[in-house]
Amino acid sequence: MKNLRVGLVGLGMMGKNHLRVLTSLDGVELVGVADPLAKAGVASDMTAHDAYTEYRDLLNLGLDYCVIAAPTGFHKEISVEALNRGVNCLIEKPVAANYEEALEIQFAADKAEKLVSIGHIERYNSAIRQLKKRLINADLGAIYQISFRRQGPFPSRIADVGVVKDLATHDIDLAMWLSESKFSSLNAESIHRSGRAHEDLVSINGKLKNDVVVNFQVNWLSPLKERSLVVTGEKGAFVVDTLNSDLTFYENGNHEVFQEPYLHFKGVKQGNVTTFAFDKPEPLRSEHENFRDRLLGKESDVATLKEGIETIRVADAVIQSSKSGQSISL
Repeated sequence: MKNLRVGLVGLGMMGKNHLRVLTSLDGVELVGVADPLAKAGVASDMTAHDAYTEYRDLLNLGLDYCVIAAPTGFHKEISVEALNRGVNCLIEKPVAANYEEALEIQFAADKAEKLVSIGHIERYNSAIRQLKKRLINADLGAIYQISFRRQGPFPSRIADVGVVKDLATHDIDLAMWLSESKFSSLNAESIHRSGRAHEDLVSINGKLKNDVVVNFQVNWLSPLKERSLVVTGEKGAFVVDTLNSDLTFYENGNHEVFQEPYLHFKGVKQGNVTTFAFDKPEPLRSEHENFRDRLLGKESDVATLKEGIETIRVADAVIQSSKSGQSISL
């Protein structure tokens, strides 16, 4: 079977990661890259393929699909152009700058009858995938609450969006994917501290249509890099450290503690604590393998365009709430 011909648009930090994976991905031929700053021999240490300053020149090469890792503000323009030329698209998250632009991509995809997937890479984190399997298996019973913490130093690579669309979209997507439900309402507070037009910190409280409560603490003002989530439910709590792909289960207490000095620290009851062992393949490679397999008609798991659009719709509502001080009904 012939390899799929793929092009890459955008050679920023994530673009270079996509480049690294694409140059060694089975069943795929990387035929070229495009970036406004590209020159002959760009990234020559990583690829010998042609580089273009104009993405339309790349689209002229007869691609099967295009990976779009350009800044968010260009996602709509590039993906619509690619789709109009009959090229499938893997778009870095978020799908577009806002909900309206995302709908334009949807219109072009429907018209062209082409596949569009969104690079919600956290879905492919091994600990997250293990968590999803265990939630489907009802290991936790009914889910009560999902809490996310995502913080770290300011990333100089980001210029066109704030923490809501750069960082919180990861967790907005995960909340809906893990719970298999959409948001019914939310409220948010944000602050600006870096002198930029976009928010640097956001705190979000929301509720899903299945009555699961969700909380998000997101910022790029902290020297501590943290990526964690806690799913609390009927039988205990799952804790995920996505930086290390670790998954731990804290079972509800079944052993009563009687020693008075320990009650304050341990609680009245203790349960078993289990840290799971599993393989930990690179999430970005798994994302690409699933997209490739979907194009080849094989069974795979991709973040759909419809799901990406719902995520950006919620992100827009978060920004609206943080500006108005009002709760938003979705």
